[in-house]
Amino acid sequence: MIIWKNLTAKQQQALLERPAIAENEQLSSQVAGILTQVKTQGDQALFSLTEKFDGIALSSLQVTPAQIDQAKKALDSERLTAINTAYEQIKSFHQAQQPQDVIVETRPGVVCTLTSQAIESVGLYIPAGSAPLPSTVLMLGVPAQLANCERKVLVCPPDRDGKLADEVLVAADLCNIDEIYTLGGAQAIAALAYGTQSIKPVCKVFGPGNRFVTEAKKQLSQQVPGFAIDMPAGPSEVLVIADKNSNPEFVAADLLSQAEHGPDSQVVLVSDSESLIAQVEQAMAQQLSQLSRRDIATQALTQSRLILTDNLATAVQVSNQYAPEHLIIQTETPRAQLAGIRNAGSVFLGAYTPESAGDYASGTNHVLPTYGYAKVCSSLSLADFYRRFTIQEITKAGLASLAPCITELTDAEGLDGHKRAVTIRLAQNKAQNSEQNKAQGEGL
Repeated sequence: MIIWKNLTAKQQQALLERPAIAENEQLSSQVAGILTQVKTQGDQALFSLTEKFDGIALSSLQVTPAQIDQAKKALDSERLTAINTAYEQIKSFHQAQQPQDVIVETRPGVVCTLTSQAIESVGLYIPAGSAPLPSTVLMLGVPAQLANCERKVLVCPPDRDGKLADEVLVAADLCNIDEIYTLGGAQAIAALAYGTQSIKPVCKVFGPGNRFVTEAKKQLSQQVPGFAIDMPAGPSEVLVIADKNSNPEFVAADLLSQAEHGPDSQVVLVSDSESLIAQVEQAMAQQLSQLSRRDIATQALTQSRLILTDNLATAVQVSNQYAPEHLIIQTETPRAQLAGIRNAGSVFLGAYTPESAGDYASGTNHVLPTYGYAKVCSSLSLADFYRRFTIQEITKAGLASLAPCITELTDAEGLDGHKRAVTIRLAQNKAQNSEQNKAQGEGL
């Protein structure tokens, strides 16, 4: 347990630092080599790299409709029901986020519009790792489906048999994914960015991944014109704000649920109750032994933080400084603290709102900014699958009323070409009006 008030400002800052992301010249060079190989060799590189990194020699990359049908038949009714329930929950929340055009007549004859249009093609990266992630398929696939993106492409690393998990295929089918490829790693991101003989490039890629995937996304977003990524990525993390009334068993379970993600995950507890912190520490030790991924969680807990503050207001300040991916407020009156929260990817209020609910089926999106990016980045939403642009339409009278403002500012900036684009119209309009008046006079 660490007593916050006993630390200097520098010590407090150091305490809230994340475990270092493994970024080095060797990683950058390795990924750059993979990207170049895919760019120059296309499909040949994809087959070769899949055999090298995934241990399987594939004869085809694309999943067939028959394989999807087989996956549906393979899953039991309980698993299918769970996937469908999560799909409907996520769809319900994201459906309510549909963008509306904003139309404003800023002055008579000057109409400005902000409108949205779905991104034409999107790539959805689904990690495989030690377990299938149908939840991530839904978190990416549902908003892509609701936005009506014309082309939705899913990539996921194959297992040792060269297949994707049945749950992943069923979830993808629910989201009307157009193309599914058994392909992972940096080479999958490269294929989505550059395109190959089998895979056409996409405009934007979404989804989490390991450090190779993260590095590939970063490099390609800087190299390929018009190619974008969803957000910066880092290890998973959670911060829990708790008080003396919190259930230590619940808090411990929430912390461990993030610790089991990976050895570089980080969990933080901030409380104004010393006894609560002690109880949570004891509960974590008991629960840890029951986890199937306890070795991974144990490694993650070496970077855990148990912080004692004088009051909950200070706990909120600590949370804002840390800017967690997941923030759980498990206090007697959680909404009382919510007003002070500024920086968080997603917030979970109350004793019966575990982070697991947001990961799977409450309806919110679990693709969130990590590593402190919650200070400047938002959780994934329907808006990320759209591009917004503005429209303006101005009448002759509207332009005449704006002209003094425009020409004065063009003079200030020395851009006489901009000024002429206005004055030439005004002059022609004036000449036309003069001719019309003359014609009308001669007709009398």
